[in-house]
Amino acid sequence: MKALHVSILALILIIAIPVAAEDAAGGLRYSITVTKFENQAGWYGRWDIGDAWGTVLTDMLNQTGQFIVLGESDMRGAALDEQDFAASGRTAGGAKAPVTGQMTPAQLLVKGAITHVQDDTASGGGGVRIKGFNIGGKGGKGEVNATIYVVDSTTGMVLASTSVVGVAKKKGANLGYSTGSWGAAFGGEKNDNVGMAVQEACALAVDFIKAQLPNIQWSGSVVMTKDDKVYINRGSREGVSVGQQFTVGEAEILRDPDTGEVLDESLTEVAALQVSEVKEKLSICSVTSGDAGAVAKGMTIHLR
Repeated sequence: MKALHVSILALILIIAIPVAAEDAAGGLRYSITVTKFENQAGWYGRWDIGDAWGTVLTDMLNQTGQFIVLGESDMRGAALDEQDFAASGRTAGGAKAPVTGQMTPAQLLVKGAITHVQDDTASGGGGVRIKGFNIGGKGGKGEVNATIYVVDSTTGMVLASTSVVGVAKKKGANLGYSTGSWGAAFGGEKNDNVGMAVQEACALAVDFIKAQLPNIQWSGSVVMTKDDKVYINRGSREGVSVGQQFTVGEAEILRDPDTGEVLDESLTEVAALQVSEVKEKLSICSVTSGDAGAVAKGMTIHLR
């Protein structure tokens, strides 16, 4: 009787606990990039708060292991400039020369603005002054408010948005992310109050973005079909694993006839796929049901 009671309790707990984002998405990863956040707070210190925000948020997203994190917009812009320079014919050629058409596209964009900064460090000395020295005087408070948007790069549609508030804390370990490499972003002072508040706000932002993943459609495309096999443009880099199942078919984009805005995307399924082999950037699948002959290059795949 006791064992039955324990089993029922365990079942209730399983039902009650929300599905983790990585489980809901089948462990699949989305490519994502962070744009520089606009400093609307008017705060200026020894370091650029917009640059620091981008550095910390990009690194935290990468630490989750749930995203393919691309360089920030300025880094990608620099890469494009280098590609254009190489394509001009004014540089030495060779296998290692940058080429065009190889940039990984971002499925999701993160953008936003820093709307408020409170920095009481200068006035929050505290402590006791003894013989010209402050004892225990490192006080003050840092607070950072920001609004973030998660945007579909294909349509430009805002998929989710929220406001986060970070408050300086003494122990950065509470963030759940490694903070060892961020000192340079905060003027070389990793204990800067506003800098610690940025870290806290970015941690909240990352948790919010992760929580949205079950609501964001993950997709890929058929690269080619050959010998009853279907090759798709998603591989181990995106978290695809052997045995995973996908739906494949023609995607129909529904647009507003007045504005041309994308309203929805529907998939007409022609077959079901199961992954039999995974490489870094592509996977090879077998058709498990449906019309194998109807699967064609360019068709869309969704997680089944």
